[in-house]
Amino acid sequence: MFDRKNAFFGLHFDLHPMAEDTSLGADVSEEMVERLLTKVRPEFVHYDCKGHPGYAGFPTQVGWASRGIVKDSLAIWRKATRRHGIGLGIHYSGIVDHLAVREHPEWASVDAEGKTDPEATSVFGPYVDELLIPQLAEVVDLYDIDSVWLDGECWGAKLDYSEAALAAWKQETGWDDAPKNRSDERWLAWKNFHRAHFERYLGHWTQALHELKPGVQVASNWAYTTMSPKPVETDVDYISGDFDPMLSVDRARTETRYLTNTGMPWELQAWGFDTAKDQEELLKTPVQLMQEAAVVLMHGGGFMVYFLPTRSGYISDEIMNVASETAQFCLMRKEISHRSTSVPQIALLHSSESQFDKSDRVYTWWDTPLIELEGALHALLESHYSVDVLSEHMLMDNLEKFPLLVIPDSHLLIESFRKRVLAYVADGGKLLLLGQRCAHQFQEALGVLFEGEPTKINAQLVSVQGKVGCPGKWQDVSLVTAEVLSMRYHGEGVHGRHSYLDVRSTGVSEEHLRQRHEAVAATIASYGKGEIAAVFGPVATCFHNSHHPFLRSYVRDIVARLFPDPIVTTDAPYCVDISIRRSSQGELCVHLMNLVNIPVSNRRAFVEYVPPIGPICVRILTDIRPANVMWEPDRTELKWEWEEGAVNVIVPSLSIHGVIVLKD
Repeated sequence: MFDRKNAFFGLHFDLHPMAEDTSLGADVSEEMVERLLTKVRPEFVHYDCKGHPGYAGFPTQVGWASRGIVKDSLAIWRKATRRHGIGLGIHYSGIVDHLAVREHPEWASVDAEGKTDPEATSVFGPYVDELLIPQLAEVVDLYDIDSVWLDGECWGAKLDYSEAALAAWKQETGWDDAPKNRSDERWLAWKNFHRAHFERYLGHWTQALHELKPGVQVASNWAYTTMSPKPVETDVDYISGDFDPMLSVDRARTETRYLTNTGMPWELQAWGFDTAKDQEELLKTPVQLMQEAAVVLMHGGGFMVYFLPTRSGYISDEIMNVASETAQFCLMRKEISHRSTSVPQIALLHSSESQFDKSDRVYTWWDTPLIELEGALHALLESHYSVDVLSEHMLMDNLEKFPLLVIPDSHLLIESFRKRVLAYVADGGKLLLLGQRCAHQFQEALGVLFEGEPTKINAQLVSVQGKVGCPGKWQDVSLVTAEVLSMRYHGEGVHGRHSYLDVRSTGVSEEHLRQRHEAVAATIASYGKGEIAAVFGPVATCFHNSHHPFLRSYVRDIVARLFPDPIVTTDAPYCVDISIRRSSQGELCVHLMNLVNIPVSNRRAFVEYVPPIGPICVRILTDIRPANVMWEPDRTELKWEWEEGAVNVIVPSLSIHGVIVLKD
């Protein structure tokens, strides 16, 4: 069978068949599929099987087939893909199955008020054994499917008050009742109980399918990503997720830097279309999808694109053309990009403990957006640092690889991890805490005394570029052994408005000094052989919400104090991301990506032009003088000079993505 987990580029088509369909497969033909495969040359294709409504798009004998099937689409796709040596997988919705819970209410999840969920099945019930596993085995048998991509899983699971769930809860805990909200001290235990049982459900169906159909490879959409940041403990073959249709690049900037550290084959799926106000299913341009792909490729992952055929299965020339140009962009970069590995520089913590406590879902961050994490990440990336995003379980044995650990405002860290971080610093590591909540967890090592409770104020900070507002909760501290890195200021305000403060260090009137409140904003202290810096307010959150250049400068200045000699420095503008990698052949590579024009609003959600940037000067620290320095995928030699211990190179122009490769 096709080795799906190690694939690089593919296409995804799903329709979520419905009761109202009347023409499923009517326009699917071998000629159309052949034309698509020849033009795009994907390594694999996913085609629709069963979506969230619960109707199968093939003539199933196990569940409920849509009454609108005209032709067996999967049979046609299987015949054509086999002729081209291309893998065929299916899109299948798991826990989210509207029809299954309507036909079998006893299969459904139940909410805290005792109401049957209209969408989600229960992981404690018989759905997995009576429908999901038998139907997956059926479709693999019928069409010799290579892979299964299960949608609606970790993000679709609900906190469940069904009889089966409550019985399992009582058996494990002894409690007759279950908590219903955060006011109950057992709330976190209740959520973690569901997370453990989701893992059992996932492990059950993946193992069962592998035993029934050896060789078929499976993924559960968003499992073991930032939505469920935990070790992989089930029989999934690869990790996959479909990122935000509009905020695609920004979301992928976080996700790729996490997935590359899971130790598993991984990929991300872009949506080939988006929506705007009163306009649905608007096709993206090739340039836009190339930008989205570049984030994935520069971190070693696979990439696939999701397009919507017509309800009859017709795939238009416009879709084929967009897919073809995107595929060409990706395949040109496969050799230098796929399965590359990170060269450790900055580790940014995505705290699973904090997320699991904050989120009141089973596995998702939809109810708790990753504001602190992404604010910190964007400030670091716009300062041209190469960053890896890791959770506690990834860092426990790997901290020493990273010169700097940054913790955004994570409010909950387990004691074993906290002690591990302090041991890392004591042995010479560097730690930056961005926020008063995470600072509280390390207060004995910061060389300050905490005074009172955090207070919400309209603070202003000063960077080398200028002063900038940073409102939110700030912790007052007094110095013991720490050194002040920066001060914060706030005024009394006039007529209900907060003043734009004069924060000059000289030439300020005594009256103004009395009105201006001044306090410590950030400190640095030695701890063993290492150092810890802390900012006692919400800089990451404020940067996420504004991306103000003065605030970026503020963060960058502190990072530079802790980490003065990164491997790569550059004069590129803030809109160029870098990632330092080793290719699968071991070559040192510096990936550059141009983020100009990425969508940040659905009023301007479509990109048709990315203006090139350049020339860009890049300095790369290395002990070995390279034989030459190449620009990929153009395969051209760059202008470069060697100094003892460093390569200085000039990139004439960066379009969307390119790679500086140091050749031995």
